[in-house]
Amino acid sequence: VNNMISDAQRQHLQVGFKQTLRAVEDGKAKKVFLALDCDEKISTPLRKAASEKAVELSEVSTMKELGSICGIEVSASCAAVLCD
Repeated sequence: VNNMISDAQRQHLQVGFKQTLRAVEDGKAKKVFLALDCDEKISTPLRKAASEKAVELSEVSTMKELGSICGIEVSASCAAVLCD
């Protein structure tokens, strides 16, 4: 599971809804991760923004799993890997 994000990508990671959405809307995100168990008020606008900006979106089954993938000890609804 933890190989979804490389150590190099982890250095360029934004975690959390506001930061992830802003990165996508500003064209700074190259990939978005979205937890399938997050609230619709997070997933809907994020899916829309990623689609509009043609940013790759990967789904992760749970927020707990996504937090682990991101290398943090708490759950995460979404995260973005920023462009280099």
